[in-house]
Formats: sequence, structure tokens, C-alpha cells
Amino acid sequence: MKLALLTPQFAPNLYDLAIILQADRVVLQDVEQWSRKSRVHRTQIRTPEGTQWINIPILTEDRKKAIKDVRIDHSEDWITPLLRSIRYNYRNSVYYDFYEPEINADFRSAGEYKYLKPFILHIQKRLFQFMELSIHYEFASDLEEYTSNPDELVKRLGASTLFQEHDSRHYLRQAECKAEPDFKHPEYRQHFDGFEPWCCILDVLFQFGPESFKITDKLHVDS
Repeated sequence: MKLALLTPQFAPNLYDLAIILQADRVVLQDVEQWSRKSRVHRTQIRTPEGTQWINIPILTEDRKKAIKDVRIDHSEDWITPLLRSIRYNYRNSVYYDFYEPEINADFRSAGEYKYLKPFILHIQKRLFQFMELSIHYEFASDLEEYTSNPDELVKRLGASTLFQEHDSRHYLRQAECKAEPDFKHPEYRQHFDGFEPWCCILDVLFQFGPESFKITDKLHVDS
């Protein structure tokens, strides 16, 4: 059994999507402490100069809490600047206008959410739906066998292979038994000259729309 461990993310990059698609079991580590270095609350998008991060603000008093207990800071309007950044950088993408109304509405719904976790999973679910991806996962908070020690967790769950979130060494414990997925970052046509890897799946969606499978199919491994 191939096990993938990730934090909840609203817009994974292609490496994280690859380990989700290649794993038999996916566990979201919602009981681990939130970290500003993580991608629970932020993701990377393409810009004319390279890339930039877009962020969801977190209440200062929650920054040492478990991910599942972290709340969104709604004291200022963060949604409008976030959507403005997406629009500025993707308005010339092939499918931006096609998805913009629904994605705007999804992010505007953040005001209805007190906690970060349900909101980012709502956004993630919507993005996966747009890309015609069906993803199944479990939460660490629901697993009696869960431990923050990934090597021990592999033993408890009887996994033969462990994949871990991309570049997570600064905020998640790394396993000695960690394996790398079958992954070579796909290069594809972006809306600015050149190619920047490690952008989130918004980058693929706005550029390829219903044909996003041309990229995501490369992340699968034939049985």
C-alpha cells in the first residue's frame, strides 16, 4: 500500500497532486501545528516576473494551534486583494474568463467560514471538480493509529511506500523511509514567456480548462 501524507491545501502544486494520484491512501495531517512556512494557507501563482504567493490570513493567537483549529483572520478584507492578484496575473489566460465567476464566488464565500480547514478544503474540492479529478482522503484527526512520527505511522498502517508533501522539511517531520514518487515536473505552455515550475493547479486550470487532463494524466503511473 502506498501512503501519501500532506497537510490540507486549497491549491496543491503538481508534485503534491502526483503523490495523491499515485497513492492508495491519502492522509491529511490536520492535527499537526500550523506553520507560516506551510502551504495550508497559501499557494504559488505565475507572474510576469516569475511567481508570487497568495495568502489567507490567520488569527495571530492561533498560530501555535493544530491546523484543524486555526481560524481565518477576517478583521480586514483579504479576499479582494487575493482575487485582484489572481485576476491581474491570469486575466489573459485562455480559460480565465470561463472559471472566474465561480472561483470568485467560491473565495467570496470565505466570509461564511470561521475555521481555515473547511474553507480550504471547499476550494480544493471545487478546483478538483473543475479539473474532473475525484480525490479521496482521510484526516489524521479521525485515525486512532495516527502519530506524528511518519516512520511509525507507516508501520501502524501497513504501508509499503510513503510519499510526503513537497518541500515540507521545514514544517513537517520527515520519514527515514520516505520515497519519491514517479515524478518529472511537466512543462507546459504558460501565459507568460518561459516556464516556472511549482505553481499551483490554478495555473493549469486557467491555461487548459477542460483539457487539464493533458497535464494531470502525466502525473499518474500505469499499473
